[in-house]
Amino acid sequence: MPDTQHSDLPVTLSDVEAAASVLEGQIVHTPMTMSRTLSAITGSEVWVKFENHQFTAAFKERGALNKLSKLTDEQKKRGVIAASAGNHSQGVAYHARRLGIPATIVMAKTTPFSKVEHTRNHGARVLLEGMVFDEAKQFALDLGERENLTFIHPFDDEDIIAGQGTVALEMLAANPDLDTLVVPIGGGGLISGIAVAAKALKPDIKIIGVESAMYPCMHAALNGKSPKTGGATIAEGIAVKEAGLLTRQFCEKLVDDIVLVEEEHLERAITLYAEVEKTIAEGAGAAGLAALLAHPSRFYGRKVGLVLCGGNIDTRLLSSVLTRAMVRENRLASIRIIGDDRPGLLALVSKIIGDAGANIMEVAHNRIALDVPAKGAEFDILIETRDSQHTQEVIDALAQAGYPPRSL
Repeated sequence: MPDTQHSDLPVTLSDVEAAASVLEGQIVHTPMTMSRTLSAITGSEVWVKFENHQFTAAFKERGALNKLSKLTDEQKKRGVIAASAGNHSQGVAYHARRLGIPATIVMAKTTPFSKVEHTRNHGARVLLEGMVFDEAKQFALDLGERENLTFIHPFDDEDIIAGQGTVALEMLAANPDLDTLVVPIGGGGLISGIAVAAKALKPDIKIIGVESAMYPCMHAALNGKSPKTGGATIAEGIAVKEAGLLTRQFCEKLVDDIVLVEEEHLERAITLYAEVEKTIAEGAGAAGLAALLAHPSRFYGRKVGLVLCGGNIDTRLLSSVLTRAMVRENRLASIRIIGDDRPGLLALVSKIIGDAGANIMEVAHNRIALDVPAKGAEFDILIETRDSQHTQEVIDALAQAGYPPRSL
């Protein structure tokens, strides 16, 4: 059980409340609503804080603006530099331009194109360096020292943490009955700020962190282990190789547990947000919901607040995730039919599929496969159906017509 008497920590409820005053009218007071459908799916009473409604589509604006507002006039004149997977960069770039502060942003080469372009559109100088956040961060530190720029850390900074904690103030103001907050962890700035505010306002509330199973840095740090990290996670926004030193102190004292989620759960969470809530979540933004899907018994029956912390996902990646969900649910199915190579056969097969209510997406016609008779032909057909049962109905209809298909 974490220690809720945390006066020894460098950020307090007063700091978070002061940050809220700074942010008032400068950022979006994002909505938080209860989702009946997600509640039914997970077995929890699910409340979603839609931080993807911020102008830059992520919570990072909060900490960035709070930090920028604390700079001296000299620091503002010289300019700032930041490194992140994208959302912190956009937050810094957007509010730096609003405040007339020159901004340089260093992003890993693997950062989704949409985040890179959005950051450039906010007027920042954008440099792509390194393959992961830690490499981009080191380049930014070195460049900042050479050019005398103020480094705006994405998470290991007291002002950043205080700014992020304003999310918890809004969540508990909207619903004081929440008993659990589920928060994605990259470096730990968001969960640190949220934990400070939430535990001060409601000491018995549970704070649960979520990390990608590929990058369990805070989970490992709190268990005295060296994290084994790596891999192309869809949650690149929380793909951090090493937990923050400052944020680690907050997590040790205030976070009740950290759970890990696999890629399948992240993909399903993104899909559910799109299909159920009609909203866009990036991988990191969907991590809280992924935790409920991966560990349902851990949250069953609880009043859970989820932070949908970002919605900056590349459109091609989103398309891939939604398509993969259809395949996983057997709503997209590839079937192979072998028949006589005669005029009208494809039209006949198409009619059978159409009459069964399915849609043909693709057809490949192969006459030269050696496992097909010389007078035969092989058809690979991709069909779209309502669900798994409907797919089976289409297969049965083809079989009854004398063209039994084989699933690919």
